[in-house]
Amino acid sequence: PPPLLEPLFPPQPGASPGFAERVRQHKVRLEWVRAEPAGLRGAVRVLNLAYEKVVSVRYTLNGWASCAEAAATYQPPGPADGITDRFAFLLPLGAAAAAAETTLEFAVRYRVAGAEYWDNNEGKNYRLRGRQRVPPADGPPQDPDSSAWIHFI
Repeated sequence: PPPLLEPLFPPQPGASPGFAERVRQHKVRLEWVRAEPAGLRGAVRVLNLAYEKVVSVRYTLNGWASCAEAAATYQPPGPADGITDRFAFLLPLGAAAAAAETTLEFAVRYRVAGAEYWDNNEGKNYRLRGRQRVPPADGPPQDPDSSAWIHFI
């Protein structure tokens, strides 16, 4: 089976107490992430400072020797709080994340009204570690001679 990306942070920060206040204070916060076969899917919450805004996720699989950026898309209808918007993203990791020793790091960028805000997990970046999945057992161990015929006389 393919490796599993295991978050090294709580994968549902939006469910933690005080999340709305952190969004108000920092303008942008990761809401949740989920590893899928297609890549890493997640959602970001931003403070609605202006109509036009750009949200993206910058990520690396090699300790920032190189990086890529994926755009996040607005998710209507937004949260019912009237002051924040939700954006969704998918980091298409492909074969590069297939190694069990992979470490994915990312940060979220929010550009609005001539300003730029980042959520980088309080300076530590959001990190996920590749971990090899253990294949499920196919049942109890088989005796190698179990297919032999036994004759009783």
